[in-house]
Amino acid sequence: MKTLQNSSSLWEAINSTVEVCDPFVSSPETKFTLRDLLAGSVLGGRCQELSGSSVLISTTDQIVAAAALIELDGVARRMVLCPPGLPAEYLPSIAKSAEADAIVSDRIIEDPAIASVGSFIHCDGRIVPKGYGSPGRYETEWVLLTSGTTGVPKLVVHTLASLAGAISVGNPGSGHVTWSTFYDIRRYGGLQIFLRAMLTGTSLLLSSAQTSTADFLAFAGAHGVTHISGTPSHWRRALMSSSAHLIAPEYVRLSGEIADQAILNHLAQVYPNARIAHAFATTEAGVAFVVNDVTTGFPASVLTGTPGVEMKVENGSLRIRSPRTASRYLDKEHGPLKDANGFVDTTDLLDLRNERYYFVGRRDGVINVGGLKVHPEEVEEVINRHPEVRMSLVRTKKNPITGALVVADVVLRSAPGSESGGDRQIQQDILLLCREELAPHKVPATINFVATLAVAESGKLIRRHA
Repeated sequence: MKTLQNSSSLWEAINSTVEVCDPFVSSPETKFTLRDLLAGSVLGGRCQELSGSSVLISTTDQIVAAAALIELDGVARRMVLCPPGLPAEYLPSIAKSAEADAIVSDRIIEDPAIASVGSFIHCDGRIVPKGYGSPGRYETEWVLLTSGTTGVPKLVVHTLASLAGAISVGNPGSGHVTWSTFYDIRRYGGLQIFLRAMLTGTSLLLSSAQTSTADFLAFAGAHGVTHISGTPSHWRRALMSSSAHLIAPEYVRLSGEIADQAILNHLAQVYPNARIAHAFATTEAGVAFVVNDVTTGFPASVLTGTPGVEMKVENGSLRIRSPRTASRYLDKEHGPLKDANGFVDTTDLLDLRNERYYFVGRRDGVINVGGLKVHPEEVEEVINRHPEVRMSLVRTKKNPITGALVVADVVLRSAPGSESGGDRQIQQDILLLCREELAPHKVPATINFVATLAVAESGKLIRRHA
């Protein structure tokens, strides 16, 4: 596999592919060709001012962020990608940790707490003449924020080489390819698809905050998307939409959450001509491996048979060492990112059955029921097998006797009726399925039928304790 060389910037890598094709990046509102971007500037011709600087990219529109990344890699010494939904009160702390010299944004940021940042550059996505040659050369640090639910996110330091370690770069192969993703590119999963498109000379379709799932699917379908990625929760929402049939992908990719057998089967049913893959990756550990057999979990041989990636299971959790991992946390109070031997502890717990590993949940997501452990994802996997279930969320509810009870919120394929005998039968069927497959303490005490489940900006189910 030909991978990106450490000496290459994103601009240089793209420049080598546009000679043989004319790829573009488009959202429902905005579009630019990479050829035009390479010849001009989206930073108002001020990129040279940012040579060697630490730059916060904090835009409303992700396509504007995409253009800024291309122009700044190799120019700035550090780029910090502020994801959508980042609380404004976190920005001063992030700017301080990043030692930010400048902010690039498509909106006015008036917080006096970031007045110490020396330069503000307005970037609305319009391309203007460049008017200068290439400024200095740096191996730019790409700083991504983790998608934690509480507190200031961790700042994770990558390079373009570590981010692109799982991508075969160079000219696109035979056949037309257009990538798209439900992710935002300012998060690790979306950034992987952005780089995959940019480094292989293929076009990319992006969503926007104003676009519904149905409208995005229509947009992607109208522009001939062939390869598309998202979390299992993204895909469950997509398959609930009446617009799901408007795309006919050749390749469907899942990552970010456990891909259970129900969602893999459903995707195979709706898109029978697509190759379906699920990837394991985290912001800190990078891309570890991809599974292509449309079966949940992964063969045990993957642990020792993945080129360039060392993996092991220690104390039940998956640990990874490879050139694709991040180098460190920028904010030192979070401690070391790797252990003394260079392994990243993903905290994703595994269970080995019949020479195949299955993800059972995260170490920090365990529900304690009277001293017994319950992994919510394990219960959801069973509930999602029921043919009338679209998606589910298992959570905890405080109980004075056991300390906690297991509760399941379930979205059905058809709208539930509050007095429906059919709904009561489905509820009993789900409970029976759980009792057959799970230990008694893991069986939900209550099943609630709900119209929808909350999904975070990262594309993952929002898990809260009650």
